[in-house]
Amino acid sequence: MARLLLIFSIIIFVANTNGFAQDPRERTYFYPVLKPSHENKPSLTGWAKERSSEKLNRGLVAIQTAPEKVYMSWRLKADDPEGTGFNVYRLNSLGKAIKINRKPVIATTDFTDQLPGKSTVATYFARALVNGKEGKDSEKISVQLSAEPKNYQSIAFRGNYKPQRIAVADLNGDGAYDFIIKQPEQGIDPGGQPNTTGLTYKIEAYLNDGTFLWQKDLGPGIEPGIWYSPMVAWDFNGDGKAELAVKTGPENAREADGRVRSGPEWCSILNGMTGEEICKVDWPSRSWRFGDYNRNNRNQMGVAYLDGKTPFLLVARGTYKAMIVDAYQMEDHQLKKAWRWDGDEENPVIRHQGAHNMHSADVDGDGRDEIVLGSVVLDDNGTALWSTGYGHPDKCFVTDIDPQRPGLEIFYASEEWWDNGNGVCLVDAKTGETIWNIGRKTLHVGDGMVADILPDIPGLECFASEDPKGGSRDKYLLSAKGELLMTGDSVPDCRNWIFWDADKVRENIVPAGRGNRASGSSSPGKLIIRKNNSAGDLKSPAEFSDQIEGTVILMADIQGDWREELITLLPGEMRIYCTTIPAKDRRVCLMQDPFYRNQVAHRSMGYEQSPVLSYYLGE
Repeated sequence: MARLLLIFSIIIFVANTNGFAQDPRERTYFYPVLKPSHENKPSLTGWAKERSSEKLNRGLVAIQTAPEKVYMSWRLKADDPEGTGFNVYRLNSLGKAIKINRKPVIATTDFTDQLPGKSTVATYFARALVNGKEGKDSEKISVQLSAEPKNYQSIAFRGNYKPQRIAVADLNGDGAYDFIIKQPEQGIDPGGQPNTTGLTYKIEAYLNDGTFLWQKDLGPGIEPGIWYSPMVAWDFNGDGKAELAVKTGPENAREADGRVRSGPEWCSILNGMTGEEICKVDWPSRSWRFGDYNRNNRNQMGVAYLDGKTPFLLVARGTYKAMIVDAYQMEDHQLKKAWRWDGDEENPVIRHQGAHNMHSADVDGDGRDEIVLGSVVLDDNGTALWSTGYGHPDKCFVTDIDPQRPGLEIFYASEEWWDNGNGVCLVDAKTGETIWNIGRKTLHVGDGMVADILPDIPGLECFASEDPKGGSRDKYLLSAKGELLMTGDSVPDCRNWIFWDADKVRENIVPAGRGNRASGSSSPGKLIIRKNNSAGDLKSPAEFSDQIEGTVILMADIQGDWREELITLLPGEMRIYCTTIPAKDRRVCLMQDPFYRNQVAHRSMGYEQSPVLSYYLGE
């Protein structure tokens, strides 16, 4: 009877709502916040006795900034005792270690060597200093000194191609982040024209120093496109070395027109050091419930600590209608299913709520990860925690957007056509209740971002832009409280934000020559980093550049201090740019924040978003 009453109330709600999808066939229902229907389903217990995490090294990076200057930075780690200082050493021509700092480095985790010597190579390491006692040597790093310093680390590929996606993970257990790429960059959406060239994706692995490890051809069973080929790298079995989870298919599945419409599909776990398949399981199968061919081929992957300790692999199909998620833990070289969530089976109106990426985050504070699929959030035990019913969001961000209110928030930029403002809104991450919306009609909001870009406005700013295919090019910038600060072309880009200089305001990475302040046409392959110092600077932001080239593929704190590295792609090459702006303070490596690390991992599949933290980081 209770279920009948719920369905009846949903029907009444539907009859009175004024929201509708861009394509009304995609979704039939809007509904109020839902509570779990299987509240007594037991919580999971995985193999880990304590939280499984990466054992990172110091991440020491050294960059020559002038003929006689070398800038260095390194990680402050979560297990460093409070008050830990550092000493920095350079090897002389005889290989003897010379301490080059007069006083312990305490306020920051960076240092500039003003006298690297006359040799062509300078080699450095650092030691932690706790209660006056030095610890072990960090890893050593060498800099090739030159009259024309290079401001990036380069990794050369085996051909003149560019990857479509990259993943970062520690493949060999040495504490440094290595790289897995999927190439080439060409691809199609399932709704586009099929690829009849015979193109197949190749997965390649490289160590941190550029050493090539292996290549695996995914073959014709995987069509070239982001939704056909999700992948995620993580240490799933807790041995200290990351594996790769990737969607795979049989060799003979591609039809004459380039499509793959039938046959088996698998999730395979590959050895991160060799590329060899360790095990595989069936992917959630195709079904009419997902919709047409386009909707059937919306696949995602993710990682979540569903018991708070063990990393579980998430394998998902569906975005626009039905959605299914399988959760696995890896044990004894096998994937063991923990649960399956089937939106249609659990509640017939949970559909069309998926986003173009998934987030794993402890939104209810119980120490276990929930899964934000979009407008619907799954509890750690595989039941629906809540759903806004606002439909398919193109972007959503989970973090502490408004530090003046308790808990976390989720910012949504929704593709749905809404007359009442729900196309751009902020909701409570624990309950799904709407905190505020934009209060105006929106048509297919296709992009969004949250970041502190205006230090004189409290909280993180929320910005969004409408997709022209919806009939509007409007852009919006709002405060954490929902105040509309600006509209129009002066609103900054939603894509590619980075912590680069010495403060806690985030900067925007844009093509050189584009924007309000720069004049002329964009410089091909050249990038600048743009900064706002106040709300008054939005129309004329400051710009600074370190001669950055390439296409942005990732921003993440993968080495050095807490500021993020910028990874770009050029044909045949990946470049890792690191800031050389002296720091003002220090904080624990961002990759040791579980929300942030998860989003960096998930960026290797789905649509790209700049990672955000579990806590408020702003001025």
